[in-house]
Amino acid sequence: QNISEKKISIIVGIKSNANIQNIKLTLNGVEVKSRGFRLSNSSNKKFSKTFEQEVELSEGGNVLKLVVTNVNGQQATSEKTMLVTSETIANRLERNDYVILFATDEYEEWGNLTNPINDAETIAKELEEMYGFQVEMIKNPTVSDIMITLRKYAQKSYLDYDQLMIFFAGHGQFDELLGQGYIVTRESKKNDPGKISYLSHAVLRNAIDNIPSQHTLLVMDVCFGGTFDPVIARAGSRGEDGMYTEISQTEFIKRKLRFKTRKYITSGGKNYVPDGRPGFHSPFASKFIEALRSYGGRDEIISLPELYGWLERINPEPKAGSFGTDEPGSDFVFVAQNK
Repeated sequence: QNISEKKISIIVGIKSNANIQNIKLTLNGVEVKSRGFRLSNSSNKKFSKTFEQEVELSEGGNVLKLVVTNVNGQQATSEKTMLVTSETIANRLERNDYVILFATDEYEEWGNLTNPINDAETIAKELEEMYGFQVEMIKNPTVSDIMITLRKYAQKSYLDYDQLMIFFAGHGQFDELLGQGYIVTRESKKNDPGKISYLSHAVLRNAIDNIPSQHTLLVMDVCFGGTFDPVIARAGSRGEDGMYTEISQTEFIKRKLRFKTRKYITSGGKNYVPDGRPGFHSPFASKFIEALRSYGGRDEIISLPELYGWLERINPEPKAGSFGTDEPGSDFVFVAQNK
């Protein structure tokens, strides 16, 4: 058995028809000294007594052997090997996961949508309850609301393995003349040639890149979201038309997060994407939620390539890539904690 704590409490259930005369516990062949037997009546019907003893293990292999003798001279022996590693399990690794969700259903001039807030709330619930993310949701934001929130996260301090996910759901727009994509916010004007009431992808990209989180993922379920990548924008609104590994989990997380991450996933490229039926999720959000509810399978970790595997069959095809100061080989992981 692999454990991460050196000082542990050994609790053993004992079934004997006669009184216990002696208990001997050895650790790596050396008897563990105690002040008498710590025997108590067992609440488990399978046992008559419970023995409890605290021991301090050494790093590496530890052999615990328990010999119980009753007054009739009968003996029972139990032996267990425990491996103490310097690595801690994933939820003991000193790290935090944060997510900001911006979702807009209501617009002053653009057509209202039915699913963005519902999508964001469902994703937020999964991330908070099953993956331990610290969640902040901003509903029907303005450009100012978005920038103030991003500024707040830019002022935070982050540990090396901390992660930040930023999620947008709502309308998006693309200006062919300027080759620029935009987030459409609650107060965005239909007649706004200067796009002052919109949030440009260029401004958003720069703001997110400068948040000092070492590992950041941007997820955009908006029309023309793929134009967040300038390459896609040069190529050519949310639609109203409707591994399992033999290394430890902690070592796997460290391996995945050893390089700086600036990744994005969008629900489409340079095109409109559907909002979905009222009361349901958008196709993109539905698959994203389905991926989260897989809880990472056997190793309880979802990496970005695994996440994209859930999303890539959607039509229109989602886009994924890197931006800003991203380093080759970087990743972002979702670690299930309450499966």
